[in-house]
Amino acid sequence: MGGVTTLQQDLVRLDDIRAAAARISGLVVRTPLLPCPWADELWLKPESLQPIGAFKLRGATNALHRLDLEHRDAGVVTHSSGNHGQALAYAGRALGIPVTVVMPDVSTPLKIEATRGYGAEVILVPQAQREIVARQLVAERGLTLIPPYDHPDIIAGQGTVGLEIFEDLSSVDVVVVPVGGGGLSSGVATAVKALAPHVAVIGVEPAVAADAAESLAAGMVRVWPEARMLSTVADGLRTPLSELTLAHLSAYLDAIVTVSEDEILETVRTLAGKARLIAEPSGAVTTAAVLHHRDELPAGRTVAVVSGGNLDPALAARLFA
Repeated sequence: MGGVTTLQQDLVRLDDIRAAAARISGLVVRTPLLPCPWADELWLKPESLQPIGAFKLRGATNALHRLDLEHRDAGVVTHSSGNHGQALAYAGRALGIPVTVVMPDVSTPLKIEATRGYGAEVILVPQAQREIVARQLVAERGLTLIPPYDHPDIIAGQGTVGLEIFEDLSSVDVVVVPVGGGGLSSGVATAVKALAPHVAVIGVEPAVAADAAESLAAGMVRVWPEARMLSTVADGLRTPLSELTLAHLSAYLDAIVTVSEDEILETVRTLAGKARLIAEPSGAVTTAAVLHHRDELPAGRTVAVVSGGNLDPALAARLFA
């Protein structure tokens, strides 16, 4: 990690992220940094406080703003386990752009209904068919595909999280970010390394779905079997990297840490009890790494990105009983 990749010329730049920040200003919440007196030198970046409950609103808003009028009128489509679909639906409603979301039929009912509630057409398909069906709709209906992470405009939008972290805590030493498809981690790592190359950017993913760690070690995208990826409770981290996000993470990510399912769920409870934050499992992985794997992280002032708070009510009932 930290080396030059063959896609270097295609990487998102700091200027792209700053331009995205200007576009989304006033449409996306500028989330605060929350100090954690119950953990040594830890601050939380609670993207769970976004209107749709996750960071995805940043990239979706930036991507839709970049469309010309013709493509806006025709509408857009995406494939999503939930948070990106909600974000695109929310941003599309605000901008008057029709949105169709192809979701896995194993998505949590909360995320399905929320996406519909923001006005999107939702099409449920088996997990392995989500991208295929989305591309079919592009061909059949003339829609524009706005993928959840494999797009420069999405990465630039998510990178605004990194800009805000540095603006609020310029003395930060470590930024810890979840890794699923890699859009958030790519954007944050790009922003942080451009502003302060000495700051360590650490990715976190579930140990049972550690395809990103394997991909980074191999220098190529490794796609794990669907059954293995579905075994993690962190449903937002079940997607593989793309060539584009792998290129960013290879260039800018310092390391990747994995956490267990028990550690993730325990941390969901901890964030609710000590930080008064509702975090979904995907959003809790970074704090789990800090609390349970501190010896694997560099020392110093650490910011953990809590990427989302759309916790399945059934899981919440079990965890907080």
